[in-house]
Amino acid sequence: MHMQQKTGAQILVESLLKENVKIVFGLPGGQALPIFDAIHGSKLNFILTRHEQGAAYMADGYARSTGNPGVCIVTSGPGATNIVTGLGDAYMDSVPMVAITGQVATNVIGQDAFQEADTTGITRPVTKHNFLVKDVKCLAMTIKEAFYIATTGRPGPVLVDIPIDIQREVCEFTYPNKVEIRSYRPTYEGHHVQIKKTAEIINSSQKPVLYIGTGVVVSGAEREIVEISQKADIPVTNTLLAVGAYPYDTNLSLGMLGMHGIFCANKAMQAADVIIAVGARFDDRCTGRVCDFAKNAKIVHVDIDPTAIAKIVRVDIPVVGNVKTVLKAMLPLIDKKERREWLKTIGEWKAECPLSYNRNDNKIHPQYVAEKISELVQGEAIVSTDVGQHQMWSAQYYKARHSRLFLTSGGLGAMGFGFPAGIGAKFGNPDKEVIVITGDGSFQMNMQEMAVVVSNDINIKVVIFNNQYFGNVRQWQEMFYNKRYSHSCLARRKGCPEWCNSPSEDKCPVYIPDFVKWAESYGVLGIRVTRKKDVEPALKKMLEIKAPVVLDIRVEREENIFPMVPVGASLDDMLTRMNG
Repeated sequence: MHMQQKTGAQILVESLLKENVKIVFGLPGGQALPIFDAIHGSKLNFILTRHEQGAAYMADGYARSTGNPGVCIVTSGPGATNIVTGLGDAYMDSVPMVAITGQVATNVIGQDAFQEADTTGITRPVTKHNFLVKDVKCLAMTIKEAFYIATTGRPGPVLVDIPIDIQREVCEFTYPNKVEIRSYRPTYEGHHVQIKKTAEIINSSQKPVLYIGTGVVVSGAEREIVEISQKADIPVTNTLLAVGAYPYDTNLSLGMLGMHGIFCANKAMQAADVIIAVGARFDDRCTGRVCDFAKNAKIVHVDIDPTAIAKIVRVDIPVVGNVKTVLKAMLPLIDKKERREWLKTIGEWKAECPLSYNRNDNKIHPQYVAEKISELVQGEAIVSTDVGQHQMWSAQYYKARHSRLFLTSGGLGAMGFGFPAGIGAKFGNPDKEVIVITGDGSFQMNMQEMAVVVSNDINIKVVIFNNQYFGNVRQWQEMFYNKRYSHSCLARRKGCPEWCNSPSEDKCPVYIPDFVKWAESYGVLGIRVTRKKDVEPALKKMLEIKAPVVLDIRVEREENIFPMVPVGASLDDMLTRMNG
């Protein structure tokens, strides 16, 4: 291969192009200037964000919606520390990302130089792996390894920290064709004995449940889940991150389980005799009190990450391997069976406590808005949410028809995620409708990224469920703290009474900011909705306009999410509108 002399910065850019990276999100800074000089005029499409956290979330949203690794580039010190939350979010939710950070020169590392931070030390707990490049000759291989680690096994974020002198140094550039890391060899083929045992326990079960998580989405195993569930008549429940991974409109669909999961899903998990967990990690939001979780069930856990298996719950049959590969091998071993009695019981639970809200009054219930969005786009739009009540209502009522259409921060629960993640998704899917469903509290955390939307002329919709509170916090304060709304009211101003637990439109201050005027300041159409009869027309108008729109919908201020499993309680202790 012909050798070429290039600077470290040029090597980085060429390496990204070799990895088929087309879009990069980020923000320039002093210790990354050689990189940005190399980007200038290159084939990379660099998207200038207005905050580094926005860059990390955009890369995350791009990756979740496309399945391809997202990339962000920022400078050292505060630039690097500003992406830590985004890295933590991607790490917990198994999102493939590569983050590039500038660093001070190697000869001053550790001397508290201007804008220095121990980036690799800070990010080690929130990355799958990270690198500090000390030799320009190692840079190309480091980038190759970064993408390999980020996208194989259980995906996750990888950070590459490049000192400014390494960016400037020159060496011959060749890009490696492959990479082998002796200490990192993910297992893809499940052990045949464990797969056989799993099939046998499923075949002998009376009340099995398939419990699917983001591993099904990552491995593209949706079809195999459908085939197994239909062949063996097994109901399926999904995690928050697997919304859309299983068809919602079949009798075998239980919907989402957990803290704000569907009543029948939680009842089925507790009554099951066999639980087949596929690409899910039994987090506390799904299990409730672990000692009371599925006491009578044998548990099979299929996951590519061996450290996730039996980490939280006891497991009777562990199967380490790629979910899709394991399920393909398992399918021929599973008997065709009808489980009429089990499905009859589940049908009774569905009828006993379906999702519901008052559809007959004139109030704007947030559930109504989420349901209308789902109907109007027929579950085909990409919906990106922030974190809080609106997130749960969206998960409950948005009927995503496929995987990768519902983007949300699951494990970390990071407010401020939804808007930039939606922007990243739009860059990755320019022909798809992208709708950001957010709360007025969450939206204000990264609303500055509207500049990215306008400057890049992208068509993205923002629907704000404006209840003038940090709604989830307020709900917990209502239920468990005797309505002491301590610092959860976003309308509160100096002059408000010291104790206020009864908001009213005529007594409360005018809410700030005015989201309509804010949108207009960016040259974006803003629409405020205060009456139920105007919700559907406003949504239709929003979807008809081929430009960004901000819809400020004043929903019921003290609406609560149900069902709800209180923290520390069992799934059997669900609170519903009837008994809550």
